[in-house]
Amino acid sequence: MTAVRLNLINRSNDTNNSHFVIFSKNEADSFADTAIAWQVISNLGHEDHHPFNYPLTVTVAASDSYGNYTPQVQAYPDDAFAMIKDSSGDVLTKLSTPATAPDEYELHNQLRTGAIDALVYRDGKLFASKTSLAPGQKAAFCFKPTIFIGAASDIVEGEVMNAAIISDFNTELSLRGIAAADIVIRGGGSGAEAMPFSFALENVVMA
Repeated sequence: MTAVRLNLINRSNDTNNSHFVIFSKNEADSFADTAIAWQVISNLGHEDHHPFNYPLTVTVAASDSYGNYTPQVQAYPDDAFAMIKDSSGDVLTKLSTPATAPDEYELHNQLRTGAIDALVYRDGKLFASKTSLAPGQKAAFCFKPTIFIGAASDIVEGEVMNAAIISDFNTELSLRGIAAADIVIRGGGSGAEAMPFSFALENVVMA
């Protein structure tokens, strides 16, 4: 199995055409108060569904101070990469030594000058990042097999969400051992009968 197959189903009473945002948190950064909006699902009408995949592996890349982006490279836990300068310019290379901590991905800035951004992608979409790494610095990433989900407006897929937004999204769904599942949205509405949104895994197929 290479990915968890998920299907977001809107059975809510929402009348505001809310955006449903899915993201993860970098467990290797205890000071992180931001996260990337990995999936932003819009215009999901009542009883509509939106299938998507959660691949079990990620890809990594880096961008340099010249606005250049490296190709995405498949990464596995314990892998370490570095941005170096070779005869062609700035390139991303895999290091022969593993990451410092098990289950983490590392990206080092081994350039002599210039900051870089470390980028992690899942299913081809930006999943996490660490920006402005100076020469000699590194970024570490670690992800539990969980996603966070919530409803919001004015959030753009692939952009950073701040701590105030993240604190409103307190539904955490564990995908550990799951091959496929529906994520069913309920609640919402307007007026006195409005209820908070709820998100639950249903029709779960174990791996």
